[in-house]
Amino acid sequence: MKTQMLYRELGKYYNLIYHLKDYKKEVEIVKKLLLKYKKSDGKELLDVGCGTGQHLKYLKNYFSCTGIDVNKEMLEIARKNVKGVVYKQADMIDFNLNKKFDMIICLFSSIGYVRTYSNLKKTIQNFSNNLKTGGVVLIEPWFTKDTFIPGKLHMTTCDGEDIKLVRLDFSRVKGNISIIEMHYLIAEKRKGVKYFSDQHELGLFRIDKTLGFMRDADLKSMYLKHGLKMQRGLYVGIKK
Repeated sequence: MKTQMLYRELGKYYNLIYHLKDYKKEVEIVKKLLLKYKKSDGKELLDVGCGTGQHLKYLKNYFSCTGIDVNKEMLEIARKNVKGVVYKQADMIDFNLNKKFDMIICLFSSIGYVRTYSNLKKTIQNFSNNLKTGGVVLIEPWFTKDTFIPGKLHMTTCDGEDIKLVRLDFSRVKGNISIIEMHYLIAEKRKGVKYFSDQHELGLFRIDKTLGFMRDADLKSMYLKHGLKMQRGLYVGIKK
């Protein structure tokens, strides 16, 4: 089974799959939190795991924005649809853009894809390395092992005139990893119906360990339980 097709071969369908996600509303919350906790004077923002740039579409109205993603297919869509942003292909674990930012955001549980605690520690340290003193990082986590519900079924649909899409998800847990199996039926006008299967593995990281890694990385840290209203919370770190 190919993995993470959602961000590669299926990238062109990504915005359809998440058409109900209210990026604009999320950005209003993110903007308020950034301005509340940021102590540096600049407006340089880095979106880590920016995907197709849907958060950046609104953030660029307030900040000077850069977006990075490990998947070139997602960046191609972002470059086409969201102008006025600098895009780079890079891995969140070890990126180095040779500049420091006032704000770093890592949203929609992208941090879960680092999978292991070892990688999580490296990633958080890398965020800190790329922040100015007084800069702020916001990290929207994936679920913890206690809050994740294996075996739960989930269905996503998109009923357009020229395209109809159904995605069915089934999940399980192996150690500290959640494994999400995604199955797609996509019908397009004059193209027929296609079936795809995909698998995603995300780390189930404890809150206390994540906060500990943030403190070790010289970040004054806190966990906001309600976050962006997705029941996953939000980490805030301020560079000392």
